[in-house]
Amino acid sequence: MPGITHAVEDYLKAIWKLSHESGGGKVAVGDIAAHLKISAPSVTGMVQKLEGMGLLRYTRYGGVSLTPRGSKIALEIVRHHRLWELYLYTRLGVPLEAVDQEAERLEHVLSDDMEDLLTRALGDPTHDPHGDPIPTKSGEMSRVEGIPLARLAPGASSVVAHVSDRNAEKLRYMVSLGLLPGARVSVVERAPFRGPITVRVKNRRHAIDPDLAELVLVRDPGPDGRAPGRADPSATKRRRARRS
Repeated sequence: MPGITHAVEDYLKAIWKLSHESGGGKVAVGDIAAHLKISAPSVTGMVQKLEGMGLLRYTRYGGVSLTPRGSKIALEIVRHHRLWELYLYTRLGVPLEAVDQEAERLEHVLSDDMEDLLTRALGDPTHDPHGDPIPTKSGEMSRVEGIPLARLAPGASSVVAHVSDRNAEKLRYMVSLGLLPGARVSVVERAPFRGPITVRVKNRRHAIDPDLAELVLVRDPGPDGRAPGRADPSATKRRRARRS
């Protein structure tokens, strides 16, 4: 699309993500600057440019919101990003805490034909490896459902639906514990005064900080014991075995 550079796509994706995380409200210029690690005056200049392109609405002190056209472009980039994350993780074995950074580089260079091939190769997936929903080609997207693991009652059992990728070190630790989308988890006990929460994952007990448990969303298991919309890990292994 003429005029839609990688920088423009990065801005639109950042605005969409910040708005999505806040429940759909307007996004402050300062939040965009912090997210992209760019000075606020530079962001203001770019925002004014994107407003002139019809990609967003901006009012001074009132924040930024995407137009339907801007939202469409942002969701397309989000779709590319999450497809690449899934491919890197399931097919190339890239560590979960590293896929976001790698997908950032690849999300801008995916043609429509390659996107279709990638989607078919992955089995028309609905979620990325963190549990985030992948927007459809038409721009529709489901919501992440579940409650934080920190709120799960002692003795209750559930399935991990989503893990936050905001902090790579914390994500790496969650991976080491087996707290991944599709994994069954139960709360064994909870220490008082916001003390450690003891959880059981794959028949092993781990004591985790309540703040870390807030970064994991869980939901009721589906009929097959896995969270709905999650790929069967054993099926992925079987596909790899057939290709080798």
